[in-house]
Amino acid sequence: MKQSLQLKLSQHLALTPQLQQSIRLLQLSSLELNQEIEQALQDNPLLEREDPGESGAFVGAADALAHTRSEEQPAAGGEEPAAEAADWESASLEWPPTSQRTPRDPNDENDVDAGDLQAASISLRDHLIAQLALSQLTGRDRLRVAFLIEALDDDGYLDQSIEELAAVLPADLADAPDEVCEDLTIALKHLQSFDPPGVGARNPRECLLLQLDNLPDDPVCALARVLVRDHLELLASRDYSRIKKQLGCEDDALRDAQELIKSLNPRPGAPFAQLETRYIVPDVVVRKLRGNWVVQLNQEAMPRLRINRLYADLLRRQRGGANNLAGQLQEAKWLIKNVQQRFDTIVRVSQAIVDRQRAFLDHGEVAMRPLTLREIAESVDLHESTISRVTTQKYLASPRGIYELKFFFGSHVTTDTGGAASSTAIRALIRQLIAAEEGRQPLSDSQIAAALGTQGIIVARRTIAKYRESLGIPPVNLRKSI
Repeated sequence: MKQSLQLKLSQHLALTPQLQQSIRLLQLSSLELNQEIEQALQDNPLLEREDPGESGAFVGAADALAHTRSEEQPAAGGEEPAAEAADWESASLEWPPTSQRTPRDPNDENDVDAGDLQAASISLRDHLIAQLALSQLTGRDRLRVAFLIEALDDDGYLDQSIEELAAVLPADLADAPDEVCEDLTIALKHLQSFDPPGVGARNPRECLLLQLDNLPDDPVCALARVLVRDHLELLASRDYSRIKKQLGCEDDALRDAQELIKSLNPRPGAPFAQLETRYIVPDVVVRKLRGNWVVQLNQEAMPRLRINRLYADLLRRQRGGANNLAGQLQEAKWLIKNVQQRFDTIVRVSQAIVDRQRAFLDHGEVAMRPLTLREIAESVDLHESTISRVTTQKYLASPRGIYELKFFFGSHVTTDTGGAASSTAIRALIRQLIAAEEGRQPLSDSQIAAALGTQGIIVARRTIAKYRESLGIPPVNLRKSI
């Protein structure tokens, strides 16, 4: 054994902090990006956000330096190093650039964030308590009804039995231990008379019957009541032959009763549910200009960032002993540059997608063409992983609606001419065929596959079933009508 020196050359990829930040920002959604920027604004005093009400003419740090130089002459021998000055002048000091901003009209009274408009709503509990306060019930009965109201679920159902509720009923609400269940049953009858009809039901059948009891008594309502009470399972499976045989009714009467039942609400408490509305802010907008579909950044989705003028001027004055501020200045410049690069990449990728999906924008989903990440990656000279990050949780607004960029990608099915059809287009064709089918003789999956075959699209029956289920369309036996 002996010691020796060897020279070895190797290549490896090193992720600098700036590159790591660029990758992280690229995969964030608009909401996550704003959260990241808010955290940076709190941590870095040299970074600030331009308020919407401020003038678009921004005086940046470079302007501050020029203004200061014009007023003060530097001391002899105290000139700044050329490299530092060049670094200041070449820095990206604001985003987006003034030329890319859309001025806000101060006289536009309709310029209100939709997220600030919250519709006032009342809960199911409050709605029922208000009716209880107007009832003629005694104090003890009123408390029992209030007890049952607290036991309702969000759909307005009482999902616990009377016996289970009696076991937890406060002792002061029961006249006698052996009469607790009877007392709660009476209270439940009072609750079931409240609005909305069907509230306080213990199962869907009882919910529908309670609503039918509130309707005028006519032959259609009477038949609907019999169907719900005795033949609900047959009606759900659309076994109309057995229903007509057992009830001896005609098609027209059965059809009218079915329509009446379909008009009822099996979830009476759902309209009172407190739902959080989430708004999607598209990253880009596509418009047709001079016959071409052009992608533009959405001004509302772009954060307005810049270097703080006062701190930048302070850093220039101190020259030495400001290492901390100098580091924060570099971080602020990195963030502004990476945010700009993020949006530039989104626009490039979105334009490449739009160029390949013009037919969809012109004619709809039936004209969607197959598209892969690799195809877009090659066209914009980026890696597939980068395209995946760009198209995740990024949205495009078009005249046909708002779509996630991933919507425009999809697998393909071979046609008999050797071409390929997009799975999205096939789903749209399936939806069209089913929408135009005869209700008494709906199309089976095999018939749909045959119909697509006449158009040159070869699709297996099991593939049709998979696409149909993804569209939420029931099978053939559940689509049959009278």
